[in-house]
Amino acid sequence: MSTVITAGNATNGLSLSADNTGSFEFKTGAGAGTSALTISSAQVVTFAAAPTGAGMLTSGTSVASTSGTSIDFTGIPSWVKRITVMFNGVSTNGTSAPRIRIGNSGGVVTSGYLGSCLGNAGAVVSNVSFTAGFDINDGATAATTRIGAFILTLIDASNNWVISGTQGQGNTNAASFIGGSVNAGGTLDRVRITTVNGTDTFDAGSINILYE
Repeated sequence: MSTVITAGNATNGLSLSADNTGSFEFKTGAGAGTSALTISSAQVVTFAAAPTGAGMLTSGTSVASTSGTSIDFTGIPSWVKRITVMFNGVSTNGTSAPRIRIGNSGGVVTSGYLGSCLGNAGAVVSNVSFTAGFDINDGATAATTRIGAFILTLIDASNNWVISGTQGQGNTNAASFIGGSVNAGGTLDRVRITTVNGTDTFDAGSINILYE
C-alpha cells in the first residue's frame, strides 16, 4: 500500500508517494499526475525526460559566411533562454556594418531595437544607436575580418531579449562593444546575420550559434 502526500491544487500540484518496496515517486502538474523523478529502494534516481536539449548547451551547425547577403539560423526551440552568436573571421565585400536580428515564426523583427555599439578603429572611436537591428559598428572595410561572440538572453515572459558582446578584427587594430534590447514579437525561433545596407555579400569566415 502506498502513502501519498499532495500539496498545491489541481492545476499545479506536487505529490510524493511511497510504496511498500521503499520506492518514492515525485509528481508535478495537473492533479500532481506527471512523474518528475523516482527514487528506487536501491536509491537509484530516475528523472523524467525533459525536452530534447533542455538544460544543455547545444551547438547549431556552423555556416560558412562566404556568400549571400544574410545568414539565418532557424528552428531554435521554444524553451531556449540564451543564444550565443559567434563570428570567426567574418568578412563582407563592402563597408556596411554587420547586423544581428531576431525573429519568430512570423518572420524577422525589423524595428524596435534599442541600445548602441561602441567601436574603435585605431585612434578613431565612434558610437551608433540601434533602430532596425543590432549593428556592429567597427569601421568596416572590405578587408575587415571579425572574431567574437554576442550573447542574446531572454529577460522576461513578454519575449524581451537583451544582447551583449564584443568582437575584434583579425586584420587590424579595432574592436566593438555592444549592448541592447528588442522584443521578439512572439516566441523566438530564429536569428539572422546580415548587413545594415542588406546588399553587401559575405565573402569569408564562418558563423555559428550555441543555445541553452
